[in-house]
Amino acid sequence: MTASDMQTLCRVAETYGRGEMAFTTRLTVEIPWIRYGDVDAVREIFAQGGIATGGTGRKVRPLVSCKGTYCVFGLLDTQALTARLHKMFYEGYRSVELPHKFKIAVGGCPNNCVKPDLNDVGLVGQRSPVFSEEKCRGCKKCQVEQACPLGAAKLKDGKAEIDRILCNSCGRCSEKCPFGAIEAGESGCRIYIGGRWGKQIRRGQALPGIYGIEDAIKMVEKALLLFRREGFSGERFATTVERLGFDNVCRMLEGETLLEERDRILAMPIRQR
Repeated sequence: MTASDMQTLCRVAETYGRGEMAFTTRLTVEIPWIRYGDVDAVREIFAQGGIATGGTGRKVRPLVSCKGTYCVFGLLDTQALTARLHKMFYEGYRSVELPHKFKIAVGGCPNNCVKPDLNDVGLVGQRSPVFSEEKCRGCKKCQVEQACPLGAAKLKDGKAEIDRILCNSCGRCSEKCPFGAIEAGESGCRIYIGGRWGKQIRRGQALPGIYGIEDAIKMVEKALLLFRREGFSGERFATTVERLGFDNVCRMLEGETLLEERDRILAMPIRQR
């Protein structure tokens, strides 16, 4: 938000409410105590200031994002990516009714500060290390081992090793070796689907591989279209994934059929039980 945005919000809260505001968990602003008869006037004030209203219902909800590259651990420009996703799906799909609400979160690294894996779709910045055994000199105090927060890098028989199961591609070890034994490898996003917060918590499952930005955006749209086509009314995407089976959902998301059938899917009625 800009200072001007905040001034507009304060003016509305003082004029039409009781001078109070609150931020939701998705960082939208709520102004309580506005009378129904004043809603249109308030919306007009916000529209003049370029501030959008809304954000509820069976639709794509406002996106959340961490600080991304403003953070020392950020592997992804989350602000730029979230702005694109917001434009494409929060605004672009605003007239599209879904079986239930649909939440998207973008995290810059595996620290998961905005809980991407507890959203319907979550994107997490990744940087996979590339290790060269030939360049490793087996230093007694290995800088790679020292840098790894998960203990995935260990010295064994005079050489460093990286446990790929423990490694979460956080990028902390990249270029830490003074002899070039560890370098930054593939960078991009890991995508989690089917996460859910609330009364029934479900951690999202990661799709195989790491995606570039453009492919990640396409995958978000595919997930939306899949939910629109396969979800029952009142059903969260997490339940849809469980019902269809994660492996089956992965196969549906791999191809281009969902995008090719976009218009038909968006025109069809929501499935009823």
